[in-house]
Amino acid sequence: MTLYLIRHADAGKRDPYSPSDHLRGLSEDGLRQAARIADRLGGAGVTRVFSSPFLRCRETVEPLAERVGVEVELHRALAEGADGRDVLALMRGLVGTSAALCSHGDVIPDVLWLMERRGTVINGKRGNAKGSVWTITTDGDALVSAAYTKIPRKPDGAPS
Repeated sequence: MTLYLIRHADAGKRDPYSPSDHLRGLSEDGLRQAARIADRLGGAGVTRVFSSPFLRCRETVEPLAERVGVEVELHRALAEGADGRDVLALMRGLVGTSAALCSHGDVIPDVLWLMERRGTVINGKRGNAKGSVWTITTDGDALVSAAYTKIPRKPDGAPS
């Protein structure tokens, strides 16, 4: 089975003084990225979709959840500032399931570092762009390998 670890799509600029950053939704580019993620993963056999409780993450995976006919499951382990060990525990509990998990740019690198320390092979290019997808193959109870894909923010052919 396969797990997909997704960084939320473009949500515009953060206001460092806003106490309600968790309510910041996707930009127009981010909404297009979310649709592209749904296009890319909609036929991949995803049966569960998880998201950080933050609006920008939910909006990133809602089109995918709708396409595959499931509800988005909110999980605090995926929230901004979360401990990568909690995300890794969630992922290990999902081995044997095809699931998509949406989190944040401060969490995903920590998760990948932990995975690599535990023997997961990181294939090819590494990155953490908004709207990117890490495809993680599993075998038994192991997270075997991970590969990075960047999902463009702009329409095809336009620079991001």
